[in-house]
Amino acid sequence: MDHTLSLLPFLFIIIISSFHVLPVSPTPSHKLKSATTIRKLNRGGPYIGLVTVIATEENAFLRSVDFRPDPTHPFLDLSGRRFRIGKIHGKKVVYVRCGRGMVNGAAATQQMIDVFNVKGIVHFGIAGNMNNSMSIGDVSIPKQITNAGLWDWLNPDKVKGVEDIAYLDVGNYNVPKGDGDNELGSIGYNYEQLYSVTGHINAPQNVFWINTTQEWLHLAADLEVVKSYTTY
Repeated sequence: MDHTLSLLPFLFIIIISSFHVLPVSPTPSHKLKSATTIRKLNRGGPYIGLVTVIATEENAFLRSVDFRPDPTHPFLDLSGRRFRIGKIHGKKVVYVRCGRGMVNGAAATQQMIDVFNVKGIVHFGIAGNMNNSMSIGDVSIPKQITNAGLWDWLNPDKVKGVEDIAYLDVGNYNVPKGDGDNELGSIGYNYEQLYSVTGHINAPQNVFWINTTQEWLHLAADLEVVKSYTTY
């Protein structure tokens, strides 16, 4: 009995110490604030999502359109990006500058879809082209898009397989004559793996061309061309 009593202070110290070192990890206050703001914003949706890439595009956009920030929540900072909430000609929009690179574009777009109540997303900005019928300032809206960066060098001795959808023989573009003999060989373009909420879980669809939403494509075809004499 005396031995047990002599251990009580030690046990008491252990219990107190245990309470002291137990990790406490409540949700950070800024995350709770963001979640509350998101719920309030989404009750006022749906929004049209707008995504651009670089500061030059953003500056031109904000100076050239009648963007009116939301009076209560004009922006929300998430994952290092500023999502701007407001209206353009009475239409509710959420705008973000994603940054260069396909990873940034995909991450910002997916975050916008997951966080905000959006009915569609428009990516816009400057672009280069190899079509000599187009001029600087022309607006191009694609019917289909693809990721032409998914390709592999092909072994010259390997038979072309079904895992590639298209091939490019570098020798066909030799200068001055495309005789088909080039040490660069050929490359094969791969399919994109598309995950979709309408598909099966963990079963991506192999696609090469991704179609623009038909309804929005028809709307784009009817856009009125407005001349602007403002330069940036």
